[in-house]
Amino acid sequence: MTTTPSLADGTDSTGPADWREANQANWDERVPIHLRSSFYDLPAFVAGRDSLQDFEPDEVGDVSGRSLLHLQCHIGLDTLSWARRGATVTGLDFSGPAVAAAGELAGRIGADTARFVTADVYDAVEALGGQTFDIVYTGFGALCWLPDITRWARTVADLLTPGGFLYLAEYHPFADVLSEDGQAVEHDYFERGALVFDEPGTYADLGAQTRSNRTVEWLHGIGEVVSALAAAGLRLEFLHEHDHGHFRLPAGLYVPQVYSLRAVKAR
Repeated sequence: MTTTPSLADGTDSTGPADWREANQANWDERVPIHLRSSFYDLPAFVAGRDSLQDFEPDEVGDVSGRSLLHLQCHIGLDTLSWARRGATVTGLDFSGPAVAAAGELAGRIGADTARFVTADVYDAVEALGGQTFDIVYTGFGALCWLPDITRWARTVADLLTPGGFLYLAEYHPFADVLSEDGQAVEHDYFERGALVFDEPGTYADLGAQTRSNRTVEWLHGIGEVVSALAAAGLRLEFLHEHDHGHFRLPAGLYVPQVYSLRAVKAR
C-alpha cells in the first residue's frame, strides 16, 4: 500500500459501521480490472498456468477426490488450481461479480464440478447449508479484511469434517508493516484497531481509474491467528515462514514475507 492509513474512530476490532459495504464496493469495482490485468494473466491460466505458490501443493499434499472449500476466493484462480489437481472445490466470496467471474472461468477450463457461492465468510456455514469439507483453504491477502479472527477460526472449525484440516497461506504480518521497498518499518506490528485507506487503483493495476477507493483493514499477528485456531479446537501441525512470495516486496530482503500453516480438526 502506498498511502498511510488513518485509524478509524475508536480502536475496537469492529471498525467503522460501514466497513463491509466499503470493502465490498471496492472489490466489486476491481473485478473487471483484475480480469484483464497482467497480474492475474487469465489467458495463461486458461492455457494451464498454475496460480499457487511453489510450496503450497507440497504442504497440502494429494487432494485427489477430496472436498476443498476456498474462503475469500475472489475470481477463483487458486480454487481452480486445486480443482486441476483433482479436488472437488467450492469457492466462497462476498463479491457477486467475483463469484460470477469465477464460475465463468470454471466453464472455460472445463472444471465442471467446481461451484462458487456468494456469501460473507462469517456466514459461510449457513450459506453452505452446514456442509463440511476435508480441506478449508485460505489464500494470500484474505485475513486483513476480517475484523474478528476468533470468529473466523470458529467458522473454519465448523466447516471442517472430523480429521479435516485448514491450510492457510498468507502474507506475513511482519512484511505487512514494511515500506514498499522493504527497507523501513512504516506501521505498528501490534496495532489492532481498524485501519482506513483511501487509495485509487489496485495492486493489479496501480494506474486504474476507480471510484470506490475506501477500504477498512486489520493487522493480525501470527500469535493471534494461531491462538484463535487453538481456541477453536484445531491442532497445529506446522507453521512455516517463507522468504519469498509477497506481491509487492523485492526478493533478497532476508525477512519472512509469507507464512503457511496447517491445523487439523480432531476426529
